[in-house]
Amino acid sequence: MTIIGKHIRMERIMDRNTGKTLLVPLDHGVSVGPIDGIINIKESVDKVAAGGANAIIEHKGLVGAGHRKKGADIGLIVHLSASTSLSPYPHSKTLVCSVEEALKLGADAVSIHVNIGDGQEKEMLNDFGRVAYEARTWGMPLLAMVYPRGEKIKDEYDVSVVKHAARVASEMGADIVKVSYTGSAQTFREVVDGSTIPVVIAGGAKMDSDRDILEMVRGSIDAGGAGVSIGRNVFQHKDPTKLVRAMAAIIFKDSPVDEALKILE
Repeated sequence: MTIIGKHIRMERIMDRNTGKTLLVPLDHGVSVGPIDGIINIKESVDKVAAGGANAIIEHKGLVGAGHRKKGADIGLIVHLSASTSLSPYPHSKTLVCSVEEALKLGADAVSIHVNIGDGQEKEMLNDFGRVAYEARTWGMPLLAMVYPRGEKIKDEYDVSVVKHAARVASEMGADIVKVSYTGSAQTFREVVDGSTIPVVIAGGAKMDSDRDILEMVRGSIDAGGAGVSIGRNVFQHKDPTKLVRAMAAIIFKDSPVDEALKILE
C-alpha cells in the first residue's frame, strides 16, 4: 500500500508525462529571515502556482499560510531541516519536523538538507538515514538537498564533489536529489549519469540576467536533468509567474532559451 501511496504523491510533485518537475523553495525564512519575495507567503504561492510550478517547499509553520483555496493547484513539500545564518555553524542542519508530522499537515513529499564535508556531516547523514526509513515506511517521496560544503571543500560547484553529493542521495534512499549546477551541460552530465534517481538543480545566488537563469535550466535539461528547484531567483524576480512559465517551457516542452525568453517580454 505504501508503494501505491508514494506513486500517487510523486504525481503531485512531478509531471507524470515527462517525469520532470519545477519546484520553488519558499523555506528561506528560517535560514535568512523574511527577505523580499517571501514576506507575504500567500502572494508568493499564488504567483508561482499561476506560473505552473509543480510544488513549493516550505517549513511546517507556513503550511496553512499559503493554502490553496482558489486558483491553480500546487504540490506541497515540507522541509524537515533547519539552521540559521546567525549560527556560528550555519551549514550544520538539524531536524525540526518528522515525516509523520508532514503527512498530518497534508504534505505530498518531504525534503531534507545535508552538507557533506561539514564538520557535522555524520549527524546529518544519521538524520538522513532515519528520515529515508520513515519516508519509505509511510510511502512519502523524499527530496534530498545535498551540497558539498565545509572545511574540505575547495569549490562546491566542482563536478567531482557535486556528483559525489548526488550519489550520496541515491545510496541513502532519496527519491529525488537537488544539487548545484556545475556550469555546463557537459560536466552536469557526469552528475546525472552517476545518480540512480532524478536530479534537479538549485538556483544558487540571485542572478541579474533572465538569460543566465534560463540557460542554466536549458543546460541541466540537455544533460538529462529532471528539472529545477529554484528559490530566490524565482520569488525575487520582478515577475515570478512569467519566469516560472518560461522555465516550464524549457523543462516540459523542450523549448530553446530564445523562445522561452519571449514569455518574459
